[in-house]
Amino acid sequence: MRPDTPADHITEAERLLRTAAQYPEDHEPLFLQAAAHLELAGERARASTLYDELLGSPDTTIDHPHLVKALKAANLWEYGHEAEARAIIDGIRSAGPLDAAPWEIAAETLEAHDELEAAHDFFSTALTLLLAPGEEVPYATQSLLTGRHRVRRLMGVAHDAWDQLADTLHTAAVPLDELHDPKRLWSLGSSDPGELQAEINRLRAELGTYRSALSRPFPVAVLHWPEDELRELLTAYPELAQEYLSHQDHLARLEAALRDLHATGTPNLGIVTGTVPSYEAFAASEAASPSDPDLLPQYATTLAARGRAVPWPPARSAACWCGSGRPYRECHGAG
Repeated sequence: MRPDTPADHITEAERLLRTAAQYPEDHEPLFLQAAAHLELAGERARASTLYDELLGSPDTTIDHPHLVKALKAANLWEYGHEAEARAIIDGIRSAGPLDAAPWEIAAETLEAHDELEAAHDFFSTALTLLLAPGEEVPYATQSLLTGRHRVRRLMGVAHDAWDQLADTLHTAAVPLDELHDPKRLWSLGSSDPGELQAEINRLRAELGTYRSALSRPFPVAVLHWPEDELRELLTAYPELAQEYLSHQDHLARLEAALRDLHATGTPNLGIVTGTVPSYEAFAASEAASPSDPDLLPQYATTLAARGRAVPWPPARSAACWCGSGRPYRECHGAG
């Protein structure tokens, strides 16, 4: 059962924090989930403490510091700390992170507080940084186009090329122009049955889009082994050698599998990186042998569910997912 009262959210947050203590390698996504539940429970100061703990711990390195900062800023603004929130948002802009999530959260925070010009600027800056001309839009970046489209409709400005791209990528039955129409709210106060029915239909379409996104809370993920980890894995469990002919073959197969999934229309693809100790711990938790190849996809799914997936494809100018240090367009994206 999903939590639906403040007490339920606090209970779920405390459960997640206990889990984080058991699995320190997953403390970041678990802390973020716990903080979200605390916000829903109205415990915003306590949620801020969790964000501070993530950002201030000298013993651990977090994977997504700008995301944590954006979430912290959104939370701070909601309970009266506007100046601090603005300072954090300005810092995110200056840092220029290469993932979409912190930009989106910061822009939506500005939008929620009627800072439409600033929100538009944030969305536009993010897209300029993350989206190369003519490049296929990564799944994680599509929401930036949608958010910018929404803000521009609220501002009453004409469509531009990015708005047209957002319209093209939108697959729901009701067009974005209708979903983002500022006049929609007026129809809710109408006594005209036709207007009310039209608004109900639009809301149903919008709800269907949200449900579709929620039904896929983490990517369809494939499992990547760095070269040293793969060598250690096959040394310890030679039975898995039939799954991995060589490290180069492993990388090529991953890219090919992701491209095949993408070609079939599968959205929200990702890559999770395995380690031998983590895999062995997972096998023990499943009361299974690490040498069982059927355990590998289950391990990948579990890592993805814990927030360990990196979206695929990366931007062509970004570093390749394989860890080579080369741009994706010159490495596995060259094909």
